[in-house]
Amino acid sequence: MALLCSRAVLRYSTRSYHYYRIKDLSPEKCKPGNKVNVKGWVKSIRNMKGNLFVDINDGSGPHNFQLVINKEKDIDIAYGCSVDACGVIVASPKNQLELHVDTLTEVGKCPLTEGYPFYPKKSYPPEYIRNHLHLRSRVNSMASTFRVRHEATRAFNEYLQQDGFVQIHTPVLTSNDCEGAGEAFLVKPLNDQLLKSMAKENVPPDHAYFDRATFLTVSGQLHLEAMSHGLDKVYTFGPTFRAENCKSNIHLSEFYMLELEEAFMNTLEELTQRVEDMVKRVTKCVVDRSAADLSLLRKFTTPDDGKLENCFQWIDKPFPRLTYDEAMNILQANEAKLKSPVRREEGINKEQELFLVEHCQGPLFVCLWPKEIKSFYMRENAENPSLVDALDLLVPHVGELVGGSVREDSYDRLQRKLPNVDVLQWYLDLRKFGSVTTAGFGMGFERYLSWILNVHNIKDVIPYPRWAHNCVM
Repeated sequence: MALLCSRAVLRYSTRSYHYYRIKDLSPEKCKPGNKVNVKGWVKSIRNMKGNLFVDINDGSGPHNFQLVINKEKDIDIAYGCSVDACGVIVASPKNQLELHVDTLTEVGKCPLTEGYPFYPKKSYPPEYIRNHLHLRSRVNSMASTFRVRHEATRAFNEYLQQDGFVQIHTPVLTSNDCEGAGEAFLVKPLNDQLLKSMAKENVPPDHAYFDRATFLTVSGQLHLEAMSHGLDKVYTFGPTFRAENCKSNIHLSEFYMLELEEAFMNTLEELTQRVEDMVKRVTKCVVDRSAADLSLLRKFTTPDDGKLENCFQWIDKPFPRLTYDEAMNILQANEAKLKSPVRREEGINKEQELFLVEHCQGPLFVCLWPKEIKSFYMRENAENPSLVDALDLLVPHVGELVGGSVREDSYDRLQRKLPNVDVLQWYLDLRKFGSVTTAGFGMGFERYLSWILNVHNIKDVIPYPRWAHNCVM
C-alpha cells in the first residue's frame, strides 16, 4: 500500500506540492509542514475574523477537508464550485489536519441562482433528489451510497474469486425468456428499411434481424448452466431487464443480478450453505471497508439506532430454515394480523415475507416449494414429487433477496416440462451429454444494498434508475 501511495504522489507532484486525495490525508501518510495539492467541490464556507474556513470534498470518502484561507489573499470562492488548492498542512487546535492555502484556483463556477438544485445547509427528500440524477452524486448521502455500492461489488467478486468461481459474461441479447413470465423486452432495430432488406420467408418482419424473437435478458441462469457443465463453478454479475408495469419500492426495469451456478452440487442444504456463507462474508467485508460511509447513511435511514454493531448482529446468527408448509402454517396461524389472504396455491407475497422475517427475527430460508408455482428448471423433490428443491432467502425490509434451486437433472422430466422445446433444445441437450446435477441462485444486487443500507426505495441505490414511464438520461 505504501508503494502505491508513493507512486501516486510522484505521479501527481506539481510545483513541489504533492497531490493527495482527501481520504489519504491521514497523519500516517501526511505530516504538518508538507506541501499539498487538493481538489474538490466546496461544501461549506465560514467567514471568521481574518480567515475563510472552507470545507471541500473530492468524492473519495464521506469526510470533508478544511481549507484555511487568509482574507488578505482576496480569493473569491462560492458554495458548490470546484477548486484546486495548494498549501501547507497544519494541525488544528483539535489536532485535525487542515490546509493553509497558498494558492487556490476556481476550476468551475456554480451559480446557485441559475438552477442548481441543492442549496447549502438544506436537506432534501429522496424524491426530490431523484429528479436530478445528473447532479445527485454531489449529495453526501448519495455519494456514500455509490461508494458502498462499489465496495459491495468488489467484495462479491473477491469472494467468488477466492472460492474458485469463473466469471462468465452472459449475453444481454438472448432468445430465451428464462422465467417464462412474458416480462421480457423485445429487441429489434430502429431502422425499418434495414428490417425490410433482411426479410426472409416464414420469418415475421420484427424478427428479421436475428431470424427469431430476441429479448433483453431477464436472467443469465440458463447460459450459466451450460458453462458450469465444463467449468464447474461459474457466476455472472450484470444488468438484467424486466418489463413490468410496477411502481413499487423494490422493482426496477433495469437492475443488476448476481447469479451463481455450481456443478456436482446435489442437495438443497449445500445451496443454502453457499448462499448464507456468501451473504455473511461479503457483508462483513463491506462493513469493515465502508464503516464511515455506512455510519453516515445509517444516521439518515436508522436514526433511532444507527450504530453499525447493532445493525449487523445477524451476521453472527444462523439463518433458520423453514419448509414452505411450515411457513404457510405460521402465516395461517397469524392471518388476522395480515392484510392479504393466505393461500397456499398462490405463494408468499411481500407483506407475508416481511411477517415471516419479523417472526423469525432476522433472515430466513423458505425451502421445498410447490412445483406448480415454481419454474420448469427446478428439480422435483425425490421424496415428494409435488415439491421442488427450491429456496428463497427472505431478509428484513426487502423480503425476497435470493431465489435458487437444484436444477432438474432428469432428461425425461425436463423434456415434459420445457415451455418451448424448439428454443430450448440446447438446454435439454445438457442432460444428454455428460450431464451432472447443478444448483444455483440469483440475487438482486439493488435489493441487497437496500437491505444493508436500510434504504426504503430501490431507486436510490442505483445511479440511474429505470422503471415504468421513467427512463431519464
